[in-house]
Amino acid sequence: MTGNRIRSIAMAAMLLVLAVPIAQAQESGLIEATTASGEKVRLHPNGRWEYVDAQKAATAKAVADQYPENKLRPMDAQGCLFGIGRCVMPGDKDYNRGTLNPAKR
Repeated sequence: MTGNRIRSIAMAAMLLVLAVPIAQAQESGLIEATTASGEKVRLHPNGRWEYVDAQKAATAKAVADQYPENKLRPMDAQGCLFGIGRCVMPGDKDYNRGTLNPAKR
């Protein structure tokens, strides 16, 4: 084999070795990264991120829960489509009452 052919085969093998971890990260959707300050984080495909260290993640969640923009409609609430209307919380007398149309009761 010639030297150029060996180099091209070696280059293709290196590209394949480098492409496998990138493809695996894209399949799972999670990307492990390090911040500028050296802390390890996980990047989710929806733009959310979290600390890898469970203690730092719990501390960050406690701080984030204090901000009003994170106190949105709970998942179990009903109504309030696109922020318009009343959010009916579980335990409310109107929660899951069904239709008010007497023909469909």
